[in-house]
Amino acid sequence: MNFQKLLFIALVILPGFGISGISAYSLLPEWKALTASYQNYETLSKKPNATVQQLAIAQAAENRHRINCFAEGTGVLFGWTIASIGLHGIYSRDDF
Repeated sequence: MNFQKLLFIALVILPGFGISGISAYSLLPEWKALTASYQNYETLSKKPNATVQQLAIAQAAENRHRINCFAEGTGVLFGWTIASIGLHGIYSRDDF
């Protein structure tokens, strides 16, 4: 394996996998919080004596976790995109 290939792996592919791993690690607890928040909102919405303020707070909490999950999922996709660009760069060149 030549130096260019090792440098390409170290500077493009491994950081891509690292970004994906860190984002996935952050996504799992946030997904758990989203599930709990959704269950709380659903339970609260079925209560006949729930106020509009309680429902709005529960919905805002659910939306907050939903946005965080979206952001972390985007980080996972971004990392895989970087890694796949790196892999494509290695395997599409003839001089490597």
